[in-house]
Amino acid sequence: MRPLPGPLLVITDRHQACHPIETIAAAVGRFGGRWLLLRDRDLAREERWDLAARLARIAAEQGFALSVSTDIELAAVIGAAGVHLQAAAAVVPARERLGRAAVIGVSAHGLSDVAAAADAGADYVTLSPIFPTGSKLGYGPALGTASLRLAAAHEIAVLALGGVTAQTAGTCLAAGAHGVAVMGEVMRADDPGRIVGDLMRACERATP
Repeated sequence: MRPLPGPLLVITDRHQACHPIETIAAAVGRFGGRWLLLRDRDLAREERWDLAARLARIAAEQGFALSVSTDIELAAVIGAAGVHLQAAAAVVPARERLGRAAVIGVSAHGLSDVAAAADAGADYVTLSPIFPTGSKLGYGPALGTASLRLAAAHEIAVLALGGVTAQTAGTCLAAGAHGVAVMGEVMRADDPGRIVGDLMRACERATP
């Protein structure tokens, strides 16, 4: 199983963000975060590509990995660490375009999604929502940490997403998650760096 860039994946969402995404990205790196995912899929193509280029420069300066949601070509052009896909069917073309070194993930909302991503050769899934959260409305009731135990039986790294905080991150890892993914908890924070630091320490305490 491929090592991931870190135990914490921070996902961008400018609609929830209290600060510019670039400011949050820099704080992620300064406070120990090693992995950022550019989401914001509703941006116009040119705006999103410009933002991705700025985030790639910050990632290089701060020493963290940058992934891109959905857009395989954008990930290739900016030299992103990987791409996060909405369905397992896109894993093979992503691997063909980005190469074996790329970290390729898939969104999962149930165990069948986890199995499909593993079969397709993805490196990880985000399984959500684990806890109740306003950021993942429309994806059904919270799956709970029991779902992480079941997902861990598949040969793929599982990141717990949805309502995860520094107080619950350890519980997710103890249940079998390889790490956690967080969006609103960091985006909405007045001090995103402090939240990132708290989450990283929680993950490190829970890692054997």
